[in-house]
Parts: sequence; structure tokens; C-alpha cells
Amino acid sequence: MTHRFKKIAALAGTLGIATALVLPTAVFAADELNANDLGVNAIQSTIKLGSGDVRQTAARIINVALGFLGIVAVVIVLLGGFKWMIAGGNDEKTAEAKKLIVSGIIGLAIILSAWAITSFVISRLVTATQDT
Repeated sequence: MTHRFKKIAALAGTLGIATALVLPTAVFAADELNANDLGVNAIQSTIKLGSGDVRQTAARIINVALGFLGIVAVVIVLLGGFKWMIAGGNDEKTAEAKKLIVSGIIGLAIILSAWAITSFVISRLVTATQDT
């Protein structure tokens, strides 16, 4: 392949991708969309959304995510302990196990501090934005 042919092929590919991206916009731009076209009314009639406070919902989601991360950190520490137990005196395996344990403990400390910070911030947000 010559250098010129590569340039022509690259240009054709770029034009083809641009056309594929722009063409649907031009085709579907004829009619204006409304809620029934997208099925919004069907969704609103079948799904019951919670009426709870958004801040408390966000706090629950953060707590669940940090809980899963805490479980992962504890599993890493346990895995490091297990590797240390089966190392059989091998210095390389023992060093690897120590690294896992230290990494798991550091991760657990980070997760606990993140939980403390988020619970403090969420509690302050809730008290600051409550109606008095």
C-alpha cells in the first residue's frame, strides 16, 4: 500500500463514520418528540418512586457502597493471612502476604475515614437544610 492510498482510505473511513453518526439525526429530526413517544407515561404509571428524602437515599447508597468495600478490604486481609499461613517459611511468599495484609488494613482505614467524613457531611446537610 502506498502512502497516498492509506490517506484516501483513512479519509473514506472518517467520512463513513461521520455520515453514520449524522444521518440518524437528520432522519429523526422531522418530528418533535413528546412524552408518549418515549413511553414516559407508561413508566410513571407502573413504577412507584419513593417519597423519601434524596439526601437520606444518597446516604444509604453511600453506606452500602462503603460496606461492600469494607468487606473487600477484610477479605484481602484474610487472604494475606491465609497466604502467610501456607507460605511454609518461604521469604518471598511471606513478603507478598505481608503486603496484602498491609494493603488491606490501609484500605480499611481509608474506607472507615471515608464513611466518617460522609456521615458527618450528610448529617450537616440534613440539619442545615431542614425546615425550622
